[in-house]
Amino acid sequence: MENDLENEALNQEETISGATVENEGPTVVKTDSGAKDGQTKCPKCGATDISLNVKNGKLRCNFCRHEFEPEKFDTMDTDISKLEGEIIGSGAQEIIADTNDMVTFKCSSCGAEVVVDTASSTQARCHWCRNTLSVNQQIPNGSVPDTVLPFKITKNEAKESIEKFVGKRKFFAHPMFKKEFNANNVMGVYLPYMIVDANGHANMKGQGEHETRRYTVRNGDHEKTYYDADLYDVEREFDITIEGLTVESSSDKLNTNAKDKTNNIINSIMPFDTENCVKWDSNYIKGYTSEKRDTNVSQLKDMVKDQCQDVARFAANDTLKHYDRGVRWDKEEFTVKGQQWKSAYLPVWLYSYLEKKGSKNLLHYVAVNARTKETMGSVPIHMPKLIGVSAIVEVLGLIATLLTLPMVKDDDSNWPWIFLLAGFVYFAIIYGKYRNKNARHTYEKETKRNMTNIREYDNFVKHEKRLSDPQIKGANNKRVTGVPGKKKYIEKLADDTIKKYNIDKIYNSDDKEKKE
Repeated sequence: MENDLENEALNQEETISGATVENEGPTVVKTDSGAKDGQTKCPKCGATDISLNVKNGKLRCNFCRHEFEPEKFDTMDTDISKLEGEIIGSGAQEIIADTNDMVTFKCSSCGAEVVVDTASSTQARCHWCRNTLSVNQQIPNGSVPDTVLPFKITKNEAKESIEKFVGKRKFFAHPMFKKEFNANNVMGVYLPYMIVDANGHANMKGQGEHETRRYTVRNGDHEKTYYDADLYDVEREFDITIEGLTVESSSDKLNTNAKDKTNNIINSIMPFDTENCVKWDSNYIKGYTSEKRDTNVSQLKDMVKDQCQDVARFAANDTLKHYDRGVRWDKEEFTVKGQQWKSAYLPVWLYSYLEKKGSKNLLHYVAVNARTKETMGSVPIHMPKLIGVSAIVEVLGLIATLLTLPMVKDDDSNWPWIFLLAGFVYFAIIYGKYRNKNARHTYEKETKRNMTNIREYDNFVKHEKRLSDPQIKGANNKRVTGVPGKKKYIEKLADDTIKKYNIDKIYNSDDKEKKE
């Protein structure tokens, strides 16, 4: 029954804003071909103690110091414009719920049996001969991805970035946080992601406006700004390739609106230079922690569909610069001609701090992209101090209002009253700087894409006068619909989990017992 549901989900017809593409099931590309479990030996001395040299991205034998080049990941299609249907890497296949996380190897050096718990690691040392044994072949529990992006930023560099970020926020930081903050506690973590390439076709129809005049009309004590504009019928049609669209594949990190964790901080440090990913080798994660994937392609499809359409919508804006009052798309169609998915481990330096707020706790993160050094974080705020300073600013604003009102009395201007907002504006600015609640990965702008076969249609409709709005009514050419953390995405993750594990039966039985 479980397999039937999964197959039905994978074989269903894709629909994006009215456009459809028949999906007969994914083509699976085996990305761990040639991989061997057990001992990975240095080609020069045969030692198994191998780890990553962060400075140059090469693997290094810790015994003889010999370094060898990483093996490139080249088992998936690179010409995205020729993608058809759905292709997934074998490491991105559906997770089988009852997979045993415990893997047992026989050490080829001494013959002892070595157990690796893949729920938390993909390596273990033989307790007799001390050789390292690795899991390199994919097992259906999400612990071995298709590819990995090695660390490039050292721990010391990450510490400096975190200390600099927090240092700029010390004044209003919570006293307990300032006392306990120690950047030495930063951890290197490989987090699970899905990297998606898509070959699509977009067609958009609507109307756009170009401002021709702006003027102010005075009516008694009031002034109002009006706009004249030219209205056009607008259509854009083009092919588009989207490369390296990256989404979290941990259900916990996908919830960027979680009330107990600042997950949006981790999301905001993307993008990664995923074009430099290499073939999976357990030795890359030696010395770092990792979190295995717990979501499937079928659970992420809806969000990726929306994100692809967002990327296409923003790509079209490059051809709409004439319409300075915006464009209202009345019809948008995005057809996926082909797409490919691969699972990946991407590197993050992560500092976390648990703030206790009565019966509720909030886990703050300061994260550093371990490839680009982009840093973002959330710092606990000492609210009494912030409220007090904001109150002082508000009093100063009131004084400024009283002092300036007599100066502008003859002009009948109300602008001095804006000083009364000073305290509230100050509070919002400082709170935003410390919490960064709205920080996120702007995938719609940062994802690599390329438009071809562009067809532009612009037809003048009429001149418009005395418009009261600064932009066209219903402007939506800059809207974003696929931001992670939306209720519908989180609910889908929960619904799929219930279906997969038959949790609804457990709930029903519990309810029945309560009623009885």
